Amino acid sequence: MIGVLGIILSLGLLMYLAYRGITVLILAPLLALLAVLLSGEMPLLPAYTEIFMSNLAGYLKTNFPVFMLGAIFGKVMDDTGAAKAIAHYIASRLGKDKAILAVVLSCAVLTYGGVSLFVVAFAVYPIAAALFREAGIPKRLIPGSIALGAFTFTMTALPGTPQIQNAIPMPFFSTDSYAAPIMGTVAGLVMFSLGTLWLMRRAKAANAKGEFYGEHKEEIKSFDIANLPSILIAITPIIIVLVLNFILSKYYFSTMDGAYLEAAPFNTKLATVKGMWSLIVSLVVAIIAAIALNFKRFNVKDSVNKGAFGSMLAILNTASEVGYGNVIKTLGAFAIVQAFILGVSDNPLISEAISVNVLAGITGSASGGMSIALGALGKQYMEMAVAAGINPEALHRIASIACGGLDSLPHNGAVITLLGICGLTHKESYADIGVVSVLVPLIALVVALIMASIGLV
Repeated sequence: MIGVLGIILSLGLLMYLAYRGITVLILAPLLALLAVLLSGEMPLLPAYTEIFMSNLAGYLKTNFPVFMLGAIFGKVMDDTGAAKAIAHYIASRLGKDKAILAVVLSCAVLTYGGVSLFVVAFAVYPIAAALFREAGIPKRLIPGSIALGAFTFTMTALPGTPQIQNAIPMPFFSTDSYAAPIMGTVAGLVMFSLGTLWLMRRAKAANAKGEFYGEHKEEIKSFDIANLPSILIAITPIIIVLVLNFILSKYYFSTMDGAYLEAAPFNTKLATVKGMWSLIVSLVVAIIAAIALNFKRFNVKDSVNKGAFGSMLAILNTASEVGYGNVIKTLGAFAIVQAFILGVSDNPLISEAISVNVLAGITGSASGGMSIALGALGKQYMEMAVAAGINPEALHRIASIACGGLDSLPHNGAVITLLGICGLTHKESYADIGVVSVLVPLIALVVALIMASIGLV
């Protein structure tokens, strides 16, 4: 019983102290060792060096290329002006009367194309502020609009998205990024339609009460539209990512003879790595294309370096949470926690949805929560799914969608950063962020579970 309380205390402190601003790089190993100390099952140093660090390194081995390449791609798209060009193009075509829809779609196109969430927020905010001010829509709705377009359906649901939340399940279930396309598309449409409807109704209600953009102290850097790349040049790298990823994952790598991979020194299977290979190649080609098309618009060396360096903290944070989860998994008391989680339902899809969502909420990280849950229980979920005749692609998509629900609670780093970019507070804007990035994704998750239960994958 003390061991279980130690795990609960450790998780509680992880959530509280992360919200207070202490880095997970410090919290994860210390709190993992706290749980080990309270359990009294093993020495602390071996738990740290042989379990925590080994699993941290294993996560880096599998996922670092996508984290780094995604960050470089996002930085290049930002520095070349391509991200702003796409956002400006969509906004100018839809007009100020559809400002909310313009912001949501701008963020969606960019994140679905592989641009990082933070780059999208920085790129779209100035355009969103101008549109909302001109349309008379309260500024407090900007964070919710950006969150809906960047933190929800294009991050987790739409098949093919190169965001890391869609890549993490691949090695666990031998799937690719296009897993469960019907289920993912429907869930994505549910998030998009319900979220947009909510924000539009909120804007209409505010206007009816006489509330418009409002007076705000803000310094928005203007950008020269004339110096932005054309929409064709701007969107070409995004098209390359999506199309090439599809061709490689569905045709090229799927049809190649990968028997040699099962022998030393590789000791793996093609099904385990083909999804990651497809993303790596697609992002590399897209980065090269973006550089070639915009070579004179930016400093290539600085952008690539800053993108690579910027990926370090993100990957190490998530890898630290994976190390934490694997230390917890080795404790005898975890068997009780595991039995409880698996006992919630004998359906692995439901159990997975709950465990991923809860852990994403506790850690305040979609990728971190999912990595902990799948690292601890992914093998069991796969075995249960095979025994029940459930398509592994359904496990992939449910895990991906589930991680994008409770992760967006107020202590989430992306939420805090977004509010900082917009110059707003939790009190002013979190209610709408919570509806579109927590409540609506949970509704979409239920829809996805229903679809999976009837085999509509």
